[in-house]
Amino acid sequence: MRLAVLDLGTNTFHLLIVERGSEGEVRFLSKNKIYVKLAEEGIEHIGQAAFQRGLAALRTFKTELDIAGVLSPNIRAFGTAALRTADNAPDLLHQAAGILGIRPEIIPGEREAELIHKGVRQAVPFPAGRRVLIMDIGGGSVEFIIADREQVFWQKSFPVGVAVLWRAFHHNEPITQEEVQQIESHLEAALHELWQAISRYPSSTLVGASGTFDVIDIFLLDPAEKPELYGYIPVMDFYPLYKLLLRSTLAERRAMPDLPAERAEMVVAALVLIRVVLKKVGIGEIYTSAYAMKEGMLEEMLEVRSEG
Repeated sequence: MRLAVLDLGTNTFHLLIVERGSEGEVRFLSKNKIYVKLAEEGIEHIGQAAFQRGLAALRTFKTELDIAGVLSPNIRAFGTAALRTADNAPDLLHQAAGILGIRPEIIPGEREAELIHKGVRQAVPFPAGRRVLIMDIGGGSVEFIIADREQVFWQKSFPVGVAVLWRAFHHNEPITQEEVQQIESHLEAALHELWQAISRYPSSTLVGASGTFDVIDIFLLDPAEKPELYGYIPVMDFYPLYKLLLRSTLAERRAMPDLPAERAEMVVAALVLIRVVLKKVGIGEIYTSAYAMKEGMLEEMLEVRSEG
């Protein structure tokens, strides 16, 4: 049996195709991600160019699904922040259904956080007997989960995704100190509920999933030495990279061979966000996770079919 998950994020659309064997073993057949930047003109309305990029990505995915022979009942598609918020999202979803043969499901932020936890715990060796703070940075929203391997103690989605911060605050190259301070002040207020939750459930370990944490991995870890599904970074190793990228212009970042071109524009705002969390929470170590929401979705699909 072949199964597929589509994660339709604000910045990136992801496709994951797997095959489950007769003994229940799971083999990953295909992974693809396409940068669509739905919120480049704001998260309240998907601009025409971004709208068309989204549809083009779905047509590419449909071709891959057909080649892999994945049947419609075995495909699930989930939309997140931009598709929750944009006034023309229903039109994109209608056209998406025509392309894919299924209508993507729009999930609330709390459901997104639940799936992220299910994905991350498959990849990261949670410290024994200790809570971690999971952080998944999307384009439109950021999900925070305080959890151990088995239990979620608190979770919430905040509308402070990297595309939102970049559009609102990052107007100069390199970013100015005033702009950094504006982001920090905004986050201090916007993440008030997170600070309260951390006071109830302290943790000194951050587990980062998705986009910007992939960039940190690329810069700071040797792929020949790191485990396949996660990375480990002492928190002090983060700050030289933070300073390097904050002092850079967009042209300089685009010229960096280790920085994916699609991340160059918004990565600075994301790093400011991460630094605020590190300092405010008192983080001492960072794990980066190769798995996130789509792998959590897949786990649920496999469970349902096993029970069936």
